[in-house]
Amino acid sequence: MRRTTLVTAVAAAGALILTACGGGDGGSASGDSGEITFWDTSGPNESPVFTKIAQECATKGGYKVKTETVAFDQALNNYRTAAQGGQGPDVFRAEVAWVPQLAKLGYVVDLTGTELATDTADFLETPLGSTKYDGKSYGVPQVTDSLALFYNKKLLADAGVTPPKTWDEVKAAAAKLGGEKTIFINNDAYYALPFMYGAGGDLVDADTKKIVVNSAENVKALETAKGLLDAKAASTALDPANSYNNMQAAFTSGEVAMVINGPWSVADYLKGAAFTDAANLGIAPVPGDTAGKGSAPVGGHDYVIRQGTKAKDSSIKFIACMSSVESQVQVAKELGLLPTRKSAYENADVKSNAVVSAFEPVVTAAHPRAWIPEGGQLFDPLKIAYADVLAGKKDAKTALDEVAKAYKDTVVPEYTVG
Repeated sequence: MRRTTLVTAVAAAGALILTACGGGDGGSASGDSGEITFWDTSGPNESPVFTKIAQECATKGGYKVKTETVAFDQALNNYRTAAQGGQGPDVFRAEVAWVPQLAKLGYVVDLTGTELATDTADFLETPLGSTKYDGKSYGVPQVTDSLALFYNKKLLADAGVTPPKTWDEVKAAAAKLGGEKTIFINNDAYYALPFMYGAGGDLVDADTKKIVVNSAENVKALETAKGLLDAKAASTALDPANSYNNMQAAFTSGEVAMVINGPWSVADYLKGAAFTDAANLGIAPVPGDTAGKGSAPVGGHDYVIRQGTKAKDSSIKFIACMSSVESQVQVAKELGLLPTRKSAYENADVKSNAVVSAFEPVVTAAHPRAWIPEGGQLFDPLKIAYADVLAGKKDAKTALDEVAKAYKDTVVPEYTVG
């Protein structure tokens, strides 16, 4: 999941990808324009690879594709505005939390009954769940991700520390790893979820329509995070806007030994002084309350088709190609991003990728989020609360009670507080 704090705004740019003359069955004879605009919401490390694969798909498929790279933090609002007016891309790379929202609004095509929704056995169950809304299919999983413990192998080895499996082990390691330099805790809401999920908590229960964010488990979870700071076993940024960048800088320079982050961060880490030798970057499951009980959220992106597109048939072919095993293997090899197809993990090149191999068990055990239209709106109130707790401005119970009230008042008013 790519937070707005994780993304460098990228200016929109178009790349027209043409096929050979006489390209085939996506043209106007079937009522399909054969011309696709694809909004790619990935970052600068990733977009050149996705654009290249899009070109290859267009050449093979006999249609035209214009790839436009758009800033992630603006993409959802821009898409909704455009789609409301019958405009926008034909194919959109949507964050997983956006899909049910766009489906409820009627801004994406119901793919139920198409080849994209009927041939899904090879997809991982949790990422595939993000494409569903109200019993219908509205997308195809592109990449999946989760959060893991990244660690500086040399710093841990020199200190005689093994990658911690519990938060208590993190606290115990601090005496050997330099106290506050042990781990940096990003105070963004998404990064609170490993503490909450690992303690048995959640934000809402969609099945029973209950708000559970202020449960005893979640209060304990945030107290655990704050406890690391109080014990001088961790550091954070008091300014939430700069928390992610501060975390990245501290880890890439070797100032801190560990961070919690996702696979998208690897390219940046390998540019840092601490990881000129890529083998020094270690990856392990996030710690939990008890050994082996850590739990991290599932994230990722899905391909969707805009309702009203004049290139539906071509868009279906395009997504089938972009999400094929071959394409997913290429993405994993070149970017270290995680496939959503089971068979892609069996590819020898994918197996040999250290990042993908390390994340495979993390993704397999990732905690599903609530795939509801309001899912993306659950994070803003939690972000404020989590930052306040870590800064010592509020205790966990008070802060989470306020989040529950915000959910009830403005996000899911039909839910009961649980």
